[in-house]
Amino acid sequence: MGRNVLVLPGDGIGPEVTAAGEKVLRFLLTKYGLEATFSHALVGGACYDQTGQFVTDETMALARSADALLFGAEGGPKWDGLELTGPPESRSGLIRLRRELELFANLRPIRPFDTLLSRSTLKPEVIRGVDFIVLRELCGGIYFGMPRGIERKSDGTLRGFDTQEYTEPEIERIARVGFQLANSRRRKLCSVDKANVMESGILWRRVVSRIGAQEFPQIALNHLYVDNAAMQLVRDPRQFDVIVTDNLFGDILSDGAAMITGSLGMLPSASLSAERTDGRRTALYEPVHGSAPDIAGKGIANPLGTILSVGLMLKHSFDRPDLSDILGRAVVATLDAGLLTPDLGGKSGTEEVTDAVIAALGESAP
Repeated sequence: MGRNVLVLPGDGIGPEVTAAGEKVLRFLLTKYGLEATFSHALVGGACYDQTGQFVTDETMALARSADALLFGAEGGPKWDGLELTGPPESRSGLIRLRRELELFANLRPIRPFDTLLSRSTLKPEVIRGVDFIVLRELCGGIYFGMPRGIERKSDGTLRGFDTQEYTEPEIERIARVGFQLANSRRRKLCSVDKANVMESGILWRRVVSRIGAQEFPQIALNHLYVDNAAMQLVRDPRQFDVIVTDNLFGDILSDGAAMITGSLGMLPSASLSAERTDGRRTALYEPVHGSAPDIAGKGIANPLGTILSVGLMLKHSFDRPDLSDILGRAVVATLDAGLLTPDLGGKSGTEEVTDAVIAALGESAP
């Protein structure tokens, strides 16, 4: 059965890297006889400039009917200074997509490449062999909790406030994804919270522990406070298999963990909804890097984070983990051949690296 793919290039280098990802995906689909339909739409600042919205209702309708969304990047200095009010989803196309499509499970694999070990700020002997996933809850927590705002107190000073909030069902569903991921890997799950000072953290730990004991007794579960987890990521990252945590902590920890790979440009991600009754789900795939407006249009953006995100798409939306593995090996071959963009210390351009990945794919057996 064919898949519907919606490409949302966005801002900055987003159009360049999504073009690379789409090119690689189309090549693989043709080579292996798979079917997909592609559509494209504006999102982010590019959409705001034309419509006054960061994503339109029409694009949201396309997204709801899509199996997979390939997202580039959003934002930049041009839109940072806008005086906007309203909930977070009214100020970001990406956040609205996450919220309304219920893309609650964000997967960020952390796996350094041997060729790039020297690019990390950590010692090669610390990061060699690292292979874990940060699973971030994406639709709840302090980014969406109410009440929130900025108000003036009676003494004339300003007060800013946000609400960290999680319900039991929200924690249950992300915990189950974490245990299921761990069960398909090395059967170790680390749950990260701040239960020593936060009520939401107490509930988080209580619910994750219950789900583990009742439904996944075969999984080794441990808990870490987020400050300790941050330290452990740089002290001994090999200890981790799957890390499950909330929206805020996942945002911070996954970006910190990105330096294990040597560059944000190498980090893919997948944001998944719950499975529908037909066994399929809506999913959004994007590189973790930002819009990088300073290098936009120069042809030097690293496309590998997006290409690896396409690998996650092949696994989770096309049900072809074998093709995901083949693509991963093509990326390794490209890096081993010394085709590196400037963020990785090389001089290769976006198109050159993309074409090298496709050439490596062409040499693989169908």
